[in-house]
Amino acid sequence: MVTTVRHKVNFYDTDAMAVVHHSNYIRWFEIGRVEFLREAGITLNQLMDDGYVFPITEVSAKYVNSAKFDDELIIETTPEALTKAKMAFTYRILRASDDTLLVTGRTQNVFTSMETGKITRLPDAYYNKLKAMLD
Repeated sequence: MVTTVRHKVNFYDTDAMAVVHHSNYIRWFEIGRVEFLREAGITLNQLMDDGYVFPITEVSAKYVNSAKFDDELIIETTPEALTKAKMAFTYRILRASDDTLLVTGRTQNVFTSMETGKITRLPDAYYNKLKAMLD
């Protein structure tokens, strides 16, 4: 299942040439992940209230074209893999006006106990919601 979010490029996302700074794409991957979790019926606040965080352990991006100030973006987030301890996503970011591919990427996150700081297994209540999004 692909989760899609639209996002407008702000001026502060750009450099002196009004081109988006490369680091912002990584932030926009997060927008896609958070929306994916929402669509699965999970919020980051719920995870944290239950003592779990979801840090990134791997991230990659391939820059194909540049976004500019005021472009509307389409952030596509696709779950790639899921275990009770980790989850991986792939991303595509496109310019909405002409569907130009700007960036592709991938992240891996691990479920971690806030109390111990160690990787933990996600309870079935969360795992089953995420697994349903992959089926």
